[in-house]
Amino acid sequence: MIETSQNTEERALLVGCQLPYMDEERFLYSMDELASLTKTANGEVMLTLSQKRNQVHSATYIGKGKLEEMSKLEEELDIDVIIFNDELSPSQNRNLSAKFKARVIDRTQLILDIFASRAKSKEGKLQVELAQYQYLLPRIGGQGIALSRLGGGIGTRGPGETQLESDRRHIRRRIDEIKAQLQTIVEHRNRYRERRKKNQTFQISLVGYTNAGKSTIFNRLTEETSFEENLLFATLDPMTRKLLLPCGLTTLLTDTVGFIEDLPTSLIAAFRSTLEEVREADLILHVVDASNPDYFNHEKTVYRILEDLDIQEIPILTVYNKRDLVSNHFVPSSNEMVLISAYEKNDLADLLNRIEKKVIEQMEYYHFFIPGQDGRILAQLKSETILVEQHYNEEKEMYECKGFINPNLPLYYEAKEFFTH
Repeated sequence: MIETSQNTEERALLVGCQLPYMDEERFLYSMDELASLTKTANGEVMLTLSQKRNQVHSATYIGKGKLEEMSKLEEELDIDVIIFNDELSPSQNRNLSAKFKARVIDRTQLILDIFASRAKSKEGKLQVELAQYQYLLPRIGGQGIALSRLGGGIGTRGPGETQLESDRRHIRRRIDEIKAQLQTIVEHRNRYRERRKKNQTFQISLVGYTNAGKSTIFNRLTEETSFEENLLFATLDPMTRKLLLPCGLTTLLTDTVGFIEDLPTSLIAAFRSTLEEVREADLILHVVDASNPDYFNHEKTVYRILEDLDIQEIPILTVYNKRDLVSNHFVPSSNEMVLISAYEKNDLADLLNRIEKKVIEQMEYYHFFIPGQDGRILAQLKSETILVEQHYNEEKEMYECKGFINPNLPLYYEAKEFFTH
């Protein structure tokens, strides 16, 4: 995968088409989101154009009059790149590219471009490259001039265009190679995941719409330095770290890639293996930006993607973040929720207590009497369970222990068989 770094912002013209099924508010928010994506890709939005149509124009996405208006604006504003709010068909892309001097890209290419610049791990880079090739393969015909040289700027990071022009078979061969490499990585992660499962460590996954504040919460809870910034898709590569609950129980917390509405299907497929971490979780923390006016639809998008990944049985705690920025119109849409600011210590303490409560709900209460000489089990109860009470019972000459335990732990059967009262 080839990446180009842009030191100067590119001048962008954004174009959207509002169809009858889109209400005004949702369409405007979608265009605002496109502007945020452009900013993340180091672009400067010079102007936003929109057109209401019964359906998109099959050849040029928008109508003839709007195209003429765009041609004048392209010259007046010295536009570098024109970004369309929907995925363009190969023929639309080809026709529009022939009409304008500026590069023409769509929402999918923009997201792929951001992913290409954000991916750091080998797996993340391979997944982005795979998604880019899968996107480009049906569009390679007729793009000869555009693909005959390596470009620079928004929408050009990624696979080497000269290779794309040379041979479709090369692209298919490269796709097969990437899939094979990813399979090796997935198998390695599966082995690692199996070891964690064998140790019965409680696993928690952070999920949510992009820029909801997952990485900020992850860093504050684990004292890590995962990349956090007020940009879309700040995190691409999953990170897992230990999280100590107030009761002393050690759990594992995983930060995952943010979701977005209309995420390209090739990216959902490419990142499915990464999101497998969520499927293995014992608890999901669904982080929602409570200050965003479209938070309700963000929630629906996340739940829809979780459903696509067949993740429906795992307990979910909704974490409404950015409490300090919420409007008076905010109404939480979830019963199991906590409202916090990731920068407030008291809020984080409250969140940890709520997490602990959810963990306890999945455990079983125990009341054990442990012989004093069996220090090994006493130590395991302290490290592997939530030990609420422990004192020495003079009458029985044993340690009386009360708490909560994962019933799948081998320790549970060992202690229950020999020492249950």
